[in-house]
Amino acid sequence: MLRSLVVVHRWLGIGLGPLFAMWFASGIVMHFVPFPQLDESERIAGLTPLRLEAAIHGPADAVMALGIADTLRVRLIQRADGPVYIVSGLSGSTALKASDLSSASVPSGPLALVIGADHAHQRGTKVSDAAKMSLIDYDQWTVSGRYQRHRPLYRLGIDDDAGTEIYISSKTGEVVLETTRWERGWNFVGSVPHWIYPPQLRSQPALWSTTVWWLSLAAFLSVIAGAVIGVVRLRIDGKRRVSPYRGMHWWHHIAGLVTLLFVTTWIFSGWLSMDGGLLFSRALASNAEITAVAGRPSWDLLVNEDLQHIGAQAREVEWFALAGKIFRREITPGAQQIVEIGSRETARQFLSPAAIRPLATALGTGCGDPTQIGPADDYASASVMRDGPIYRIACGDVWYDIDAANGMLAQKTDPSRRAYRWLYGALHRLDFPVLAARPILRTVAIVSLCGIGFLFSLTGVVIGWRRLSRRG
Repeated sequence: MLRSLVVVHRWLGIGLGPLFAMWFASGIVMHFVPFPQLDESERIAGLTPLRLEAAIHGPADAVMALGIADTLRVRLIQRADGPVYIVSGLSGSTALKASDLSSASVPSGPLALVIGADHAHQRGTKVSDAAKMSLIDYDQWTVSGRYQRHRPLYRLGIDDDAGTEIYISSKTGEVVLETTRWERGWNFVGSVPHWIYPPQLRSQPALWSTTVWWLSLAAFLSVIAGAVIGVVRLRIDGKRRVSPYRGMHWWHHIAGLVTLLFVTTWIFSGWLSMDGGLLFSRALASNAEITAVAGRPSWDLLVNEDLQHIGAQAREVEWFALAGKIFRREITPGAQQIVEIGSRETARQFLSPAAIRPLATALGTGCGDPTQIGPADDYASASVMRDGPIYRIACGDVWYDIDAANGMLAQKTDPSRRAYRWLYGALHRLDFPVLAARPILRTVAIVSLCGIGFLFSLTGVVIGWRRLSRRG
């Protein structure tokens, strides 16, 4: 049995040793430079203030023009070619020009160039005359499924000092991503190798998931085999346990024992990151649950909506359904205000608990009243707005987190998903409460443990290289 484990560990180690070293090294980089994405504050900062001087159709007209029965949200943004409505429902999103309710998709590069230039200007940069525009289906930074509904994408390289590239949706004309040369460079030694993320592979989700799942499982089996061998091979010398190995094998043995707990749990949790619902629930909200949160309001309530009262600094106006009512949300950089349509209540920054309370009935029987959770909660979800409150509705052992900033279902968890939070999130990202509350300590722990893991992996790489060299 032990001899079989030695063979398994040896050849898996030879094949996967460089992968181990890469995972540990790139994990350190990822902690400091995450994969590029456009967060909500950056998106809003890049929007042009709304200009509503000219007569335009109201949001109710946009909903009726499309005839989307499951409409959940309507957003009004300003583009270079005028105000645009983006109507969203369970079936997807569609953009319409507010002036005449015609399609607001972006059919040409020149319009996308102007949209990208406006975004850059609002973000404090300028598009060079040498800017380059291209139409792509995907590239290294947009291969994720989150961009599927926006494809094809316009990629605008604005030729500034930061090497900024801006991605514009051809479907809605929205800027969906912004990257810089610095981000891209570090991600090529961070997230890209760590996730085994070449676009040719990642663009085929099933193949990519299967490939990484099996590689991660093989890595975990190699660690388990090495752990058993490492413990069994310890010898007793008087009152001490000593290694029978010499040279690089001694270093590999001792380093493996020292890092045994971290390496085992880190590789195991890395494998779990590819679970995809196989062992643990994904806890995705169903269409029925999303509809229950929104209710079925009459969008005719917006027929008399007075757009001229929208604040001059508003960058976006969003009408959204919640518990059968419609709310209007005006957004400016770093701030917002929400008001219920048809209500005499004054505008407020976030939804009140009273506005969210009807969801306890809508989501099913046995649901408790919403309770506000803080960032220190073990299962906290983040609001789209800084310091935005999150309210949790517990329906038995299924929890629903509602973002009071925009009325969206931010997260659904069940017992399986909460277990996954510890077995993956805590073990792989060291997202334990005691460390999450102390960011500097967590950074030191991640860098130190991954650094030691990297050095341990190098001993295996050296041993494997020497063995292959002898066989050659």
